[in-house]
Amino acid sequence: MKPLKKVRILVLMAFIMALLASTAHAATPYESYTINSQGNDIRSIAGFVYDSSITGLDLESGAFVRPESLFITSDGMIYIADAGNNRIVQLDKQHQFVRLIGDADGKGKLSEPKGVYVKEDGTIYVADTKNGRIVIFNADGTFQQEFLKPESPLIGATFSYSPSKIILDKRDYMYVVSDGNTQGLIQLDPTGQFKGFYGANHVGFSWSRLFIRLIATESQQQKIATVRPAEFSNLDIDKEGFMYTTTIGEDFNQIKRLSPVGVDTLNMGFQRQYGDFYSAGPFSMPSFIGVSVDQNGIITALDLQASKVFQYDKLGNFLFAFGGVGEQRGMFTTPADLAQSADGNIYVVDRGRNSIEVFRKTPFATLVQEASTLYVDGRYEEAQAMWQEVIRQNSNFEMAYQAIGKALYKEEKYKEAMEYFKLASARGDYSMAFKEYRKELVKENFAVIAISVIVLFILLRIYIPKLSRWLARKVKEKSQLKPSVPVKKSVLVKESETV
Repeated sequence: MKPLKKVRILVLMAFIMALLASTAHAATPYESYTINSQGNDIRSIAGFVYDSSITGLDLESGAFVRPESLFITSDGMIYIADAGNNRIVQLDKQHQFVRLIGDADGKGKLSEPKGVYVKEDGTIYVADTKNGRIVIFNADGTFQQEFLKPESPLIGATFSYSPSKIILDKRDYMYVVSDGNTQGLIQLDPTGQFKGFYGANHVGFSWSRLFIRLIATESQQQKIATVRPAEFSNLDIDKEGFMYTTTIGEDFNQIKRLSPVGVDTLNMGFQRQYGDFYSAGPFSMPSFIGVSVDQNGIITALDLQASKVFQYDKLGNFLFAFGGVGEQRGMFTTPADLAQSADGNIYVVDRGRNSIEVFRKTPFATLVQEASTLYVDGRYEEAQAMWQEVIRQNSNFEMAYQAIGKALYKEEKYKEAMEYFKLASARGDYSMAFKEYRKELVKENFAVIAISVIVLFILLRIYIPKLSRWLARKVKEKSQLKPSVPVKKSVLVKESETV
């Protein structure tokens, strides 16, 4: 009986382990996937998994109400724009309460702030949206100064100033997103003086709009609404000073990387679609409302339409996606913004749930990001082993095949590179590898090819004249032969009567 009892115990333990495994799987309700070159979703290992939620209920600050955005410093301090409570909440890297900012009466009293940015020295910049100003606090949270609506003929007296997001560059110039503004980011110097609009979106060409303009009368044209550029929804800045922006209401290039002169260096004049591939329509295009870039140029963006987070490398190659609409942990109801910590974890503001959702980076994501960083820097050979490990863990990761193909191409292994480029559906790279492989074949077999050409030339030189003479002779003989034409005679024999 004892052996049977042991068997029962083992079976029970296996059942419990399976139950725990299924429960752990349920903690990640979303499907992780990658996107191939044809735009199809391919199942993939999760790059990020749900870790925890920060609601403020168990903190001295109390519950958050309609949080709008957050900022995470290099040392892990978290600043949350708690718009419904008219304050900024500061937490440490262990998510413990530190202080409240802007909640006290006085000049620093905030009203529905939507954006916050913190300098390395701890100075806090807040986009105080409802008050229509930028407020600056010292590192200890005390009010320092404010910048009201900037004055400039370029802005005009009727301009509606509603700052919602703010970023500073290395010169301490402020770049402000103002709700409803379609002229670009508002650029302010350290004293709050207006320096111009920066990186405005452009209205694309439309044949239908041109046709309507051509056939409409002057009065009808005046009634037609003017098409305005799409407005920016959020922004971030990298260590090199490039500005990353998101835009709502565009079918393509919803994420941009703007140079210091406002040129988009991420899409480089091409039309690229970020997020999921939706069907056409005004309510089906991606609506990116948040963006964050890490020290290696990894771009993470938040799409309100799908309630998903999408991650790309520095070249815009798709890496991971997670999230979705739902009540389960790991999904969102009304996401509003996101930020990355120094260790790569992602914090998403869920305004509808009044919480900050924390997602932990998996070892697979770390592997892919490290390999991608080497790949972007052109260090294909160093990244090759990492990409091989990526394929071993997930054979559907198309980018890995292209990266390995690049490494083999650099090693002048063109035939092997062609095989990997084919698996990656990289037609341009495949053509380049095939061209070099063809040159290599010709070089290796030059003697055989040269001798074959010479032999063929000699044979043709000798036998073509003979063949020509033989054909000429046959034609001549044929022409000399006269065909025998049968002659038909009708003979009418008449018997004459002998008289």
